[in-house]
Amino acid sequence: MSLEAAAEQLKMREKISDNKKKQEENARRAKEEEVVYHQWATFRVNQELYGIDVMQVKEVLRYVEITPVPGADFSVLGIINVRGNVVTVIDTRRLFHMADVPYDDDTRIIIVELNDKEVIGLVVDSVDEVINLPANRVDRAPNLSGDESTKRFVQGVCYHNNILIILLDLTKMLLSITPATDDDLGY
Repeated sequence: MSLEAAAEQLKMREKISDNKKKQEENARRAKEEEVVYHQWATFRVNQELYGIDVMQVKEVLRYVEITPVPGADFSVLGIINVRGNVVTVIDTRRLFHMADVPYDDDTRIIIVELNDKEVIGLVVDSVDEVINLPANRVDRAPNLSGDESTKRFVQGVCYHNNILIILLDLTKMLLSITPATDDDLGY
C-alpha cells in the first residue's frame, strides 16, 4: 500500500469516526431535550418532605395568630388578614390526620392560589427549598396507605438527593375541604 493510499484510508477512518461521534452527540442532546423539568416548593410536615407546584405558591409567611371560624372543617384553623385580603388557613397536620404539635420558629404559612379568585394558607412545620425535578423521575405513588383522604392528594413520589419527596396535587387537596365551584369543575 502506498503512502498516499494509507493517508487516504486514515482520513476516511477519521471522517467515519467524526460522523459517529456527531451522531452520538446528537442522540444524547435529543434525549436531554426530551426531559421536562418541573419546579416544586418543598416543605416538611411530621419529618416528611412534601412538594407542591411552585407556580401555585404566592408567598411564605411566618406563623401569625389565626382567628378561628366557628363551624369550619376540622382541618381549617381559621382566617388571617394578608394585606387586606382574608385568607383561609388550613393545618396540614390535621388534613393528613397527624397529631398536633406546638408551633415554633420554623412553622410557616404557605399562601397558595387555588384558582384565580381564591388563596389559601397552609400551616407547615417548616419550609425547605424550591427544586427542579425531571418529570421522568417522578413515580406514581405506591398504593400502601389505607387512608383514602390522604392518598388521593398524592400526585407522585420522587427521590432527590436520596430523600423521598411526596408530591401533592394541591388542587385536589384543597377541593377536598372547600366546596367546588363551577370554575373548579371546568363548567
